[in-house]
Amino acid sequence: MADRITTRSVLRRLEEWAAVGSLLLLGFLPLIEIVVRAVVQGGIPGYNGYLSHLVVAAAFLGGMITAREGRHLAIRIAVDSFPERVRAVTTTGTAFLSTTITTGFFWASVSFAAISFEPGTLVGFVPIQVFAAIIPLGFLVMGVRFLLRAPARGGRLVALIGVLFGTVIGFSAIANIVYMYALDVPLWVDTFYNAWYSIMAVIGLPLVVVLIVAAFAGVPLFVVLGGVALLLFARVGGSIEVVANEGYVMLTGNTIPAIPLFTLAGFLLSESRAGERLVRLFRTLFGWMPGGLVVAAVLVSTFFTTFTGASGVTILALGGLLLYILVHSGNHTEDFSTGILTATGSIGLLFPPSLAIIVYGSVAQVSIKDMFLGGVLPGALMVLAMSVFGVVISIRHGVQRVPFSGRQLWSAVKESIWEVLLPVIVVVVYFSGIATLVETAAVAVVYTLVVEMVVHREISFKDLSGVVLKALGIIGGVLVILALARALSYYIIDVQIPDMLTDWVERTISARFVFLLLVNLALLIAGMFMDIFSAILVVAPLIIPLGEVFGIHPVHLGVIFVANMGIGFITPPVGMNLFLASYRFNTPLSKIYRNVAPFFIVQLIIVLVITYVPWLSTVFVGG
Repeated sequence: MADRITTRSVLRRLEEWAAVGSLLLLGFLPLIEIVVRAVVQGGIPGYNGYLSHLVVAAAFLGGMITAREGRHLAIRIAVDSFPERVRAVTTTGTAFLSTTITTGFFWASVSFAAISFEPGTLVGFVPIQVFAAIIPLGFLVMGVRFLLRAPARGGRLVALIGVLFGTVIGFSAIANIVYMYALDVPLWVDTFYNAWYSIMAVIGLPLVVVLIVAAFAGVPLFVVLGGVALLLFARVGGSIEVVANEGYVMLTGNTIPAIPLFTLAGFLLSESRAGERLVRLFRTLFGWMPGGLVVAAVLVSTFFTTFTGASGVTILALGGLLLYILVHSGNHTEDFSTGILTATGSIGLLFPPSLAIIVYGSVAQVSIKDMFLGGVLPGALMVLAMSVFGVVISIRHGVQRVPFSGRQLWSAVKESIWEVLLPVIVVVVYFSGIATLVETAAVAVVYTLVVEMVVHREISFKDLSGVVLKALGIIGGVLVILALARALSYYIIDVQIPDMLTDWVERTISARFVFLLLVNLALLIAGMFMDIFSAILVVAPLIIPLGEVFGIHPVHLGVIFVANMGIGFITPPVGMNLFLASYRFNTPLSKIYRNVAPFFIVQLIIVLVITYVPWLSTVFVGG
């Protein structure tokens, strides 16, 4: 037993070192390239290949750690309130489906890694198969961890059956490996290969329905999205290796490294006392005015969501501190405070360097720089609306103010100036053309490391790996979702669903006003059930061609998309931030619904303004 525990501990440590190392190397490599490029013409040999494949490594190593911690994004509608026996059955069922589909991913990615690259293909001086092998390794480890998280009494056996079932689903990939490398292919392989197509044609669609329904019971979103793609390709006799291939193509995109880097910078801020310093600064700046503490809370939430890319992180990391300040320093009611903190968690998605904007620009083939510019005024309008709402409520209830003190303001500025400069540096470095988006993200990471580890000394070298591991929990989950959602997006485009939808809309809807209203409704619903990144991959390809039909500026459409998805997070009954707020503020979900309702209405009105006043989104991009 001791040897087994020691072996597991060593493997766990190696996994963490590899994950942390890949992410930190991803952060420093662009800056090393800049220095080398300045000294040696041409820069680091194979630099772009290393950079993009480090994202692949960080994604799947992070996904492994996310699975270990049980933190993959999932929809769980009231599952925890079920009776214990029902909950055990539900957990067993989700484990079965998770292991089934992940096993299918494993075989598809093994085949992809084995047959998709020419022998001798290198990334720098490293064989490309070394990086490609991380994909099946990641799925294998995630599948094992889904199995081990199943209920011990009977659940693990059911999950193990899922491994066998997943092997059946992935058989075409196994057969392709055999055909590629075997000198003499056994007859039974051909026989079962032909039977496989017939089997999948029958069971493929029912399994898709089961998987979609199971999404609401807690099956991870990446399993659902990728599983639907896997089953649909198998059902029509397509190559299931496409799922792994499209994930690989997505993760090796030019702008994708910016996503984990900006997320890491945000986590470094949230794990230090940067939040406290910024709260003090904005409290000193605005606390003297009616509703000033609300304004401060809105601005701090916006700042953190912009850099972490995940509004839930803002609620979890800063919710307690901001709630204390609003209730105890500002005498706001707890209901009002939890409502506005829940509602403001996603406003930052509209400001640079928003990860949602980066992903949308990459998918829609729209200039990310233009998308950043397009989100500024709509985001500012949303911040203003929430702030004014807080001011009105504060005046109505006679909430006390914090006396203004020039000395305290100067002290707060001195304390927080390094954090305040971060968005300024990002904007100047990127929009001036000094650096690419990825290089800007690397600058943000290194700058934040220096500030929090050297200037403030709040994160030690000993603590750094723990902070990076926390960031990897989000990074791995998001990147794996992006990878698998890309496969579903490929299928949707491959079977010409956008074209069919465009034809139907052209025949049915003639008014631009009606079309935009339907887009708002559709995106609001999507925002309730999907995280913003998978929604961009799956829903955006359907919406973008329709926008072209009605002559909607692509930047305007992108801003509408992100703004709607943002308020989808607080849309009852299943907006993701509602569940996180209930957990963080220890408040019943039904009460969170009531508390957030007025803020939801305000944000909905602003989204309609953003939708029907395109000037707000296009004025800075010449639209």
